[in-house]
Amino acid sequence: MGFGVKRLAFPGVRPALPPLHDVLWWALATLIALLGAALFWALVTPVSPLGNWKPAGIREMSPTARAALFASIDPFNRTAPAAGEAQQGAVTSLALTLFATRATPGGGGSAIIAGSDGVQNVYRTGAEVQPGVTLAGVAFDHVELSRNGARELLYLDQSGPAPDAQGVVAANPVAVPPGGAGGSGGVSIDSLRRGVNFGPKAEGGKTVGLEVLSSGDGAAFRAAGFQPGDVITAVDGKPVTGPGDAATLSGALRPGASIAVTVRRGDRQLPLAITLAP
Repeated sequence: MGFGVKRLAFPGVRPALPPLHDVLWWALATLIALLGAALFWALVTPVSPLGNWKPAGIREMSPTARAALFASIDPFNRTAPAAGEAQQGAVTSLALTLFATRATPGGGGSAIIAGSDGVQNVYRTGAEVQPGVTLAGVAFDHVELSRNGARELLYLDQSGPAPDAQGVVAANPVAVPPGGAGGSGGVSIDSLRRGVNFGPKAEGGKTVGLEVLSSGDGAAFRAAGFQPGDVITAVDGKPVTGPGDAATLSGALRPGASIAVTVRRGDRQLPLAITLAP
């Protein structure tokens, strides 16, 4: 007579769960197996089950279609305005030269513009370029000027007429100011002494420079490169420290001389060369 072992079941007792490390090991082994199968499938499966894969051909436009497309696009936005459309503005006739532009989102920006004296200055939108002339807008190849309420354009390259100028010459030549200010030959001493006055500029009880004042028609003042509100802070590299520097500057005015001065214009310090006629 044999005796068998009988497991007794106790109500309310659950079977023991496998250890946690066994569960993690099997999960990791399953993941490795799946990744290995995916790698094997990627190596043995061809690029396309339909045969050799080839890229789609490039669709080229015919020369006639390309010519028509390029003719319809104006990348410089200089096309003539359509019927009923407002004129953008004519090319300015002022003696200004545009060297660089920097347009910013929202219609702002800055530009490097030189006057008839050839001195380059940085102007921001809304700044006064010349008396009565304000920088109204900046684009990538030109700027818009507001001149007595009228809009005028100044381009980087004005060697030829612009399409929307309607016959206005865009060369923008440098005009010779009246009163003896001679363009490339410099300003005559007589016209400079009659048209420009230098006075001490004091701040906080201390002389900080020579205030430049215009008299007469202002031709010599502009030809020398000055603008209203300019203050000379240094002459030939030497800072202005007292009222006697005005006499020193006047004594340096000799025919054919070129006097280097530093001008405070707003919040900037700008170098300026006063060239006198021989």
